[in-house]
Amino acid sequence: MFTRLMERPFDMAIKIKSCSTFALLLVAGHCMADERLENAVQAAVTPIMQQQQIPGMAIAITVNGQPHYFNYGLASKETGQSVTQDTLFEIGSVSKTFTATLAAYANATGKFSLSENASQVLPALRGSALDNITVLQLGTYTAGGLPLQFPAEFDTPDTMLGYFKQWKPTYGAGTHRQYSNPSIGLFGYLAAQRMGAPFDEVMEKTLLPKLGLSHTWLKVPQAEMGVYAQGYDKENKPVRVGPGALDSEAYGVKTSATDMLRFVEANLKPSNLEQPLQQAIATTHTGYYTVGGMTQGLGWERYTYPITLEKLLAGNSTEMAMQAHKVEWLTPPEPQPDNVLINKTGSTGGFGTYVLFVPSKDIGIVILANKNFPIPERVKIAHTILSVLTE
Repeated sequence: MFTRLMERPFDMAIKIKSCSTFALLLVAGHCMADERLENAVQAAVTPIMQQQQIPGMAIAITVNGQPHYFNYGLASKETGQSVTQDTLFEIGSVSKTFTATLAAYANATGKFSLSENASQVLPALRGSALDNITVLQLGTYTAGGLPLQFPAEFDTPDTMLGYFKQWKPTYGAGTHRQYSNPSIGLFGYLAAQRMGAPFDEVMEKTLLPKLGLSHTWLKVPQAEMGVYAQGYDKENKPVRVGPGALDSEAYGVKTSATDMLRFVEANLKPSNLEQPLQQAIATTHTGYYTVGGMTQGLGWERYTYPITLEKLLAGNSTEMAMQAHKVEWLTPPEPQPDNVLINKTGSTGGFGTYVLFVPSKDIGIVILANKNFPIPERVKIAHTILSVLTE
């Protein structure tokens, strides 16, 4: 067993390495493999950090249940604090995978049905277009054209329900995918309603503890602010995510490389979790429809593996995020096949995230950065590392 923790502000590396000592040859083999992985990560990451002026990145990798952490640069340019595996990063839309897991858990415990209409869950929505839109359609961005973001005048907790009451669909329910924070945000909000408490409460007091995530937050406590990375915008100015309508549900999670990798490991091998949570994870990995080469799960997005870099870039393209696409529903929904790659991107104004895992290979990769750098560069880093791990 071996793990390497690295903190590398570009040209300086602090290395902590431990190798199992039960056999000298096994030690040497493990350390050589670890060295090869380190070199691959460094070669993939450091040029992008320099090109994109990214202050800090945390890369976390799990291979056959063994975690590896590679930490680069600064959590804050102002304080000079280095990135570690416990640094908190905003993960943007990767938060949607947590929201989907919570909703699927509510479904598994009989409190929430994916097939019921939204206004059945929340009577305040009766008389609106949500009378004819299912919870599953909200969770899979197929409500009929809900936008990427709330309009500014509705982007508060007090006004967001008013937006849904007056919203008029562009497409028939279930016909088109339009990636949308309000859509999956309402999905999570409705699940929490059925669980009988506000979303933040059921996430932080129910789901996160069941997943063993003790360093993951929606609102970072004061005691944790010292390890909360400073984000930087495109002009390299300090920025952190601000409040908004359904922010917790759509893009509000802050977590560390350690906890994010633990969440990936739970998705890779959920058998150690309680039965309803195992069922919930299987529900998030289920394929509901296809768009091009991508199969939509709940929160997660799925591809046939092995996959070329070009196909992975296409599935995570700006076009996929910003434009509506006609969908082909899978009837019945398709449980996770053996050979798939599952992934999700996430961004806030000052952070960029990418997560992927391949269950058949028992490999997962987490990329966390305190700058919102281009998604294609994140995908290239992960694909390069994955290629090395599967050679």
